[in-house]
Amino acid sequence: MSAIRRRSRADLGCAGELISTITLNPALDNTVAVRRLVVEDVNRWTSFRRDPGGKGIGVSRVFHKLGGHTLAYGFIGGHAGRVVETLLAREKVNCAFVHIRHETRTNIIVTDLETNQQTRLDAPGPRVSPRELEALRRRIRRMSPRPSFLVMSGSVPPGVPDDIYAEFIRVARGMGVKAVLDSDGVWLQEGLRAKPYMVKPNVHETARLLGTDLETEDDIVAAALELHGRGVAIVVISRGRDGLVATDGLRVVRAAPPPVNVRSSVGAGDAMVAGLVLRLCQGASLVEACRLGVAAGSAAVLTPGTQLCRRRDVERLLPLVRVEEIRQHCDRTV
Repeated sequence: MSAIRRRSRADLGCAGELISTITLNPALDNTVAVRRLVVEDVNRWTSFRRDPGGKGIGVSRVFHKLGGHTLAYGFIGGHAGRVVETLLAREKVNCAFVHIRHETRTNIIVTDLETNQQTRLDAPGPRVSPRELEALRRRIRRMSPRPSFLVMSGSVPPGVPDDIYAEFIRVARGMGVKAVLDSDGVWLQEGLRAKPYMVKPNVHETARLLGTDLETEDDIVAAALELHGRGVAIVVISRGRDGLVATDGLRVVRAAPPPVNVRSSVGAGDAMVAGLVLRLCQGASLVEACRLGVAAGSAAVLTPGTQLCRRRDVERLLPLVRVEEIRQHCDRTV
């Protein structure tokens, strides 16, 4: 079993093309750390930070950190929404949100420093009115400047139909924009009907979608090929600490990260999507896209709370990612 030759340099380059993201249910993430979380007792936090949250926003943040150009679309509202916009402005992440009447949700993440475990308290999303939804629809239909990729990620708030991602995928395809979908449940199921360019479910999301257990790598490969057969050009199934399996129909790629000390898994999937899309924007192969995707996802788990990844960590991990091409039960070096 031979590993694909590593790149001689770990530089990321810079994506000249624009990618846009859609976050229908953004959040203001408040992360607190305690030395030891004790139930039914007073817990005093040792640190506190706020970060703009929501999966699409996470993709835009990481894409920008890696040197790409991005524009974030979605809904934003109230004081929490203004804080999210302010934090994104500090990071120099451009956004074009539709402002809504109700408040953007606030999430609370508690990190136990003794066990390194996290407890998330996620709020439900605000209700979106038909007028507010139509305003976003108009904005997406008139995207300017037009991106190369449109990444749609995360949950859908009340008031928004379950097939909204399918609708936006069709809009993107009509504009010649490659649509990427990273969602779950009915939103993933409906979105697949519109044949996005790329999907990135994790193993559990894929198993729920297909109604089957994915216990072995062969099961995961078969699932990826099945989704490709439904009209998706690139299928990436993330596997947590085991990396990913991906296919473009011509090859099946396995990418595994080096061992790292996990401090937080929050945002690892978003970082992976950002790395994948950045390389695809540059016209790189599926192999190199998977290498950067895994490096970015691995770098994200090195940071506490919701801080996402640091570019220097991505560059350090990039040459350490092991990538192999697998074809059914055979391996082939490329």
